[in-house]
Amino acid sequence: MLSKVAERVYWTARYLERIESTARIISIYDKLLFDLPRDVSLSWYNLIMINSLEKDFDERYSVRDERNVVKFLLGDESNPSSMLSSLKAIRENIRTTRDVVLEETWELTNELNLYVQDHLQQGINRSKRHEFLDNIIKGCQQILGLLYGNMPHDAAWDFLRLGRNLERADMTTRNLDAGMAAILQLEDDDAAVNSHQIIWGNVLRSLNADLSYRRCMRSSVKGDAVVEYLLANEAFPRSIEHCIEALIDSCTHLPNSKTLVTYLRKEKQSLFDAVDYEELGPQLRECLNQLQIMLADFHSHISETWFPKIQ
Repeated sequence: MLSKVAERVYWTARYLERIESTARIISIYDKLLFDLPRDVSLSWYNLIMINSLEKDFDERYSVRDERNVVKFLLGDESNPSSMLSSLKAIRENIRTTRDVVLEETWELTNELNLYVQDHLQQGINRSKRHEFLDNIIKGCQQILGLLYGNMPHDAAWDFLRLGRNLERADMTTRNLDAGMAAILQLEDDDAAVNSHQIIWGNVLRSLNADLSYRRCMRSSVKGDAVVEYLLANEAFPRSIEHCIEALIDSCTHLPNSKTLVTYLRKEKQSLFDAVDYEELGPQLRECLNQLQIMLADFHSHISETWFPKIQ
């Protein structure tokens, strides 16, 4: 398998997961607007900071309001991480790797791209945003379902899994960070405890984790239990623990991976050593930031192993 083809398959999966997760993270804040007390005001700019896009956003917009933030994350082509930019990258990657992915993938990708172009304004406006985001999530799941259900489990499959699980782990940390940012914005009043439960409940629902959380943890929605579940539960597909283990499994099936697998297993042993589940505040946000840095290092090692750049 050509290195260039492997890299494009890897990034196809990453961009697909990024689009779905961007829709999910916006939905957290969108639903919180209706669930939290009226006197609680959340800053939509938190979503820009969570995704480390402050510089790019501030160059384009002078007002840090809801509309500009959502437009920047969904439809701004100057933002390389926006939904629209990611879809264009997916189309190009699929177009140039059609010999290793299913031909129906090209059709579904074009359908999703056309839907976004035709209905983007619905996502930017609040009135039909939920319907728009829900259809985006379903579209991404349809493409990945096609690939996961029908692709041969060869090298292309493992690179697809690599990209998906690395991006998924990164975006799970950002969903947690979005919830933590909302909680830190709350004032210390009588409604704070109930508001905390609303926020963590929305974080779980945004990741389709609410029912599995209750079945596994057998407790009400509490911050420490939610964080522990989304970080360290081995069975939940969007937990950091599960994603890293899936990364290691994919690497073991690919050539020249011995050094990388050793590195990943070593890093995994101390993955959550710095997390204090009883201190959910700035300390947790710093731990999540360190996890994101570690995941970026994982990507660098994957690129050096299989996608070397010719000087």
